[in-house]
Amino acid sequence: MVYYRWDIGCLDNLPEYMKIIYESVFEIYEEAEREFGKQERAHCIKYPIKEFQKTIQAYMTEAKWLNNNYIPTIAEYIQTTTISSGYPLLIIVSYIGMGDMATENIFKWVTSKPKIVTASTIICRIMDDIVSNEFEQKREHIASLLECYMRECNASKEEAIQKLRKRVTDAWKDINEECLKTTEVSMPFLMRVLNMSRFMDVMYKDEDCYTHAEGKMKKCIEALLVNAVPI
Repeated sequence: MVYYRWDIGCLDNLPEYMKIIYESVFEIYEEAEREFGKQERAHCIKYPIKEFQKTIQAYMTEAKWLNNNYIPTIAEYIQTTTISSGYPLLIIVSYIGMGDMATENIFKWVTSKPKIVTASTIICRIMDDIVSNEFEQKREHIASLLECYMRECNASKEEAIQKLRKRVTDAWKDINEECLKTTEVSMPFLMRVLNMSRFMDVMYKDEDCYTHAEGKMKKCIEALLVNAVPI
């Protein structure tokens, strides 16, 4: 896989609207590199940078699909969009603040596509696609997983949803299995992945609460951060 250069010198090659974003992201990671270097924990930012590059490459693949009116296979779609969802990156970044217990071996593990991380990203991708498909297809957008499945399997929309929900159920079984058996990492790291998956179950269970946050998600945020809990 070919990655774009991680170089501030690339700034001049970007359109104006992207320069401020690129420069801000670069400066954040550069500052983090300096700080973790002082703590002899450079690995805490090295692996997130690599995952960030993979995420951008996945965005570029999706852009090519859109520009070429290409409908990927189910396997192609899953491979690319589970990365472009940003979930693998978010899981990795969540380990940065875990102090010395987040060793380099932990970052090697989480970036090696372990079963629990793969399952979590599958849950994110499928649940998102099922509830957001209709809205997203009203604008210029790549084919959704529903459309890829319907095309490849010659299935109706209802059949596709049923089969994909079965994959979500199977992914939850994988997560449960990984949390219940002895693994090469301790439970605090597995819990980060589990909690990210739980969040997806709230965000996309019945509707796209990410795009339309004024309903159920607003109430959840208010309950968490605004309204006091009586004791």
